Amino acid sequence: MFKILTSLAALLLLLLAGRFTAAVTAQDSTSAPLRVGIAGLTHAHVHGLLGQAQRGDILLVGIAEPNRDLAVRLTKQYGLSMKLVYSSLEEMLVTTKPQAVTAFGSIYDHLAVVQACAPKGIHVMVEKPLAVSLVHARQMAALATKHHIHLLTNYETTWYGSNLRAYQLVMQEKAVGQIRKVVVHDGHQGPKAIGVNPEFLAWLTDPVQNGGGALVDFGCYGADLMTWLMQGERPVSVTAITQHLQPQVYPRVDDEATLLLAYPTAQGIIQASWNWPYSRKDLEIYGQTGAVFALDPSHLRVRLSERAPAQEITVDAPKAPYHDPFAYLAAVVRGQAPEDVLSSLSTNLIVVEILEAAKKSAQEGKTVYLRK
Repeated sequence: MFKILTSLAALLLLLLAGRFTAAVTAQDSTSAPLRVGIAGLTHAHVHGLLGQAQRGDILLVGIAEPNRDLAVRLTKQYGLSMKLVYSSLEEMLVTTKPQAVTAFGSIYDHLAVVQACAPKGIHVMVEKPLAVSLVHARQMAALATKHHIHLLTNYETTWYGSNLRAYQLVMQEKAVGQIRKVVVHDGHQGPKAIGVNPEFLAWLTDPVQNGGGALVDFGCYGADLMTWLMQGERPVSVTAITQHLQPQVYPRVDDEATLLLAYPTAQGIIQASWNWPYSRKDLEIYGQTGAVFALDPSHLRVRLSERAPAQEITVDAPKAPYHDPFAYLAAVVRGQAPEDVLSSLSTNLIVVEILEAAKKSAQEGKTVYLRK
């Protein structure tokens, strides 16, 4: 009897030890830094990650960049080791085994990144927009669904406290009635004028590698915000005008674009430009009784009725992890936060559909109606 009791006690200790080990492992999986790889260094937005490579919630384990000179320049700038750099994405994935990859190459390359990562169960965050075409976007979505990975799209405006507060006022608090018109202004003086790195400029002004010019580069912000505000509803039609106001600088792609999105109960007007006199990313929402303007990342102007005076409001950044793309990526992969609508695959498939319709409209000079 004593031997039996001893054996049962030993078994109980083993079971408890197993539970303890499992608990520790589970805790480690959510507290350890997320292993992140970078696919490409040509996109200027990569500086936002390279400058925070030592942060605690993520660990940069590898960089795939065939341009050796570019890799040397950037690793030196941020005090990183060239041992992190691999000449191909496949080599980086096999050697470093990241949990997630951030894509900082051309928009055309996004498909190849997902093709390489998805079968290995590696999550992907791409810079806006999701893809150069609806064909690419749908292939990417099919791979993400098949292999059960998160496929996220990063927009700077997703992390603006002003946009979040505007959404709360309009969609949750119903402060201005039903949306009737949304106007979005995005852009700057042009990529050449603001001095983007030559590797970025080369593909940003290539109609194949970028999918277009200002229409794609900045029109995607408005399409993303409009889809968010319209609760995922696709527009009935898209009408667009594009121009070459600086043909000597951008001979192959548009530098000026205006998109009109028609919905059953509202209009969206997206003004995307490489000709603004200054950088801007602002949003105007007009409802039945009032309006809300998101002026910059932290300032709003709100007028609730015709008789009410306009109020200037300052807001904080969104709460973690929705204040930063990489904190958000880590939280989503760990299962600590749901996907944000602005970054989600479903929203960004609609964004690409809008951009594709806009390009067709501008080329053909007529309104494009989206299939039901």
